[in-house]
Amino acid sequence: MRLKNILIVVNDIERSKAFYKDLFGLMVAADFGENVILTEGLALQEKKLWESFIGKKAVTGGNDAELYFEENDIDGFLKRLDDSEYSIEYLNRCKEHDWGQRVIRIYDPDRHVIEIGESMEYVARRFLDSGMTAEQVAEKTQLPLSQIEEFI
Repeated sequence: MRLKNILIVVNDIERSKAFYKDLFGLMVAADFGENVILTEGLALQEKKLWESFIGKKAVTGGNDAELYFEENDIDGFLKRLDDSEYSIEYLNRCKEHDWGQRVIRIYDPDRHVIEIGESMEYVARRFLDSGMTAEQVAEKTQLPLSQIEEFI
């Protein structure tokens, strides 16, 4: 068995397709009207269709899960968000975790949480470029020293 897609329920499929295309570069892989599969394995389904499948009312925006994207140009992505036509609601604009990774958390139009973070390889390389030793980078990032040494 393998995981094929992640499906999120949306109120307006066209608005959600545009949001994920414009800000994250996802493209439509298959469009079945009320069900759309985007590249990278994200599927969108209209709320009313989902409710007909499960026989219950769907509630979105529970802050109990997130979609995770990697973007090494965090400052550039923040500018893209600021310059976009979308009214972006931030959970955190830009935060650096103790291990050095910078992340942004926002809501999509249906209040699904999205995290955008630097790849850990990028974080490690950034620390190495700043003059930290491989041992210091391994300690800071919590990555194995052998993995840090591969980046050198």
